Amino acid sequence: MPGVDDAITHLAALTAQRDRELLDVTLAQGVLDLLGAASVAVYRLIGREDESRRWLCCGLSRKGSLTVSDPMWVDLHQLPLEEEYPHRQRALASRLPEHDEEQLMGHGEHAVLARHIVTLPLPVEVGLAGVLEVGSTEPLSVQAMRTVQTLLKVFGNFQNLLESSQRDALTSLLNRQTFDATFLKASMPLAERKAGHAQGERRHNSAAGYWLGVIDIDNFKRVNDNFGHLIGDEVLVLVARIMRQTFRHYDRLYRFGGEEFVVLLRGGTEADAMGAFERFRRNVASYPFPQVERVTVSVGFTEVMHHDTPNVTFSRADQAVYRAKHQGRDQVLCHEALVRDGVMASSEQHIGDVELF
Repeated sequence: MPGVDDAITHLAALTAQRDRELLDVTLAQGVLDLLGAASVAVYRLIGREDESRRWLCCGLSRKGSLTVSDPMWVDLHQLPLEEEYPHRQRALASRLPEHDEEQLMGHGEHAVLARHIVTLPLPVEVGLAGVLEVGSTEPLSVQAMRTVQTLLKVFGNFQNLLESSQRDALTSLLNRQTFDATFLKASMPLAERKAGHAQGERRHNSAAGYWLGVIDIDNFKRVNDNFGHLIGDEVLVLVARIMRQTFRHYDRLYRFGGEEFVVLLRGGTEADAMGAFERFRRNVASYPFPQVERVTVSVGFTEVMHHDTPNVTFSRADQAVYRAKHQGRDQVLCHEALVRDGVMASSEQHIGDVELF
């Protein structure tokens, strides 16, 4: 068994992590090193409120292998259903460890067979429910179980603090302070483009199909003035719920303050992004809000380009929102489409004008 120094070292590595998505990976790696187990994995239950929940592998560490995980943009229907792993369900329901023999850890190409598996619920109050699974050739000792459970308590406390600091208190969406770090990941190229692509073509500069949408609730001041701020807050909470039900589990949803929301949409073409934002606009417009009855939103979106700054991209989407408001509200407009139609000047033209001046 590891000594106190080893445990403190792993605790220090865990609490130094500020990237929520890498926190689970750090936990899996730390427990593997600490116990000398054969494999350690963290699984989270994900899925929209109106769909069956599924297991996402957030970190699978094995001896002599790199830690792997499901990509956050994986198709939800490719993941195993919650009920396919009853021992994980039992651990979450009882809040106690579950012991099993001869179980597969992971799924798909990363699945490995372990002789002894202990499944422990993650002590999480804020964020997605999940479990930690430890696979070993021999059953874990009482001391090893105590070590893991103590580490999980620290992990749970730290994750709750991290989640609370990164989420809007009213809607539980991500807050503005977390936006920049996530955006920078989206605006950086995932790999070098193949040789032969035209260097100057804008379509080869897109950041793997990321789209930034700015959402503004129409006439929200009138809601507060006519119905009071409590009803206004209820509208904000319900719009956030509709966002979670409309967009996919890996799309990033933010509240920027007041009646302004932001979506970082991954994948697809301009038409796909338009379809997603249009679906959200319709869902809001058709929702029967208590007392207010009908609420509408104006949406502007733009493509995230390589090496864009958050402010520049947000400004493009915000210009489209302004145009949507000017044209009558309750509509979705794309910045690039407005530029193509000659309704709006491109950001490159603005930069060029400044340089010439």
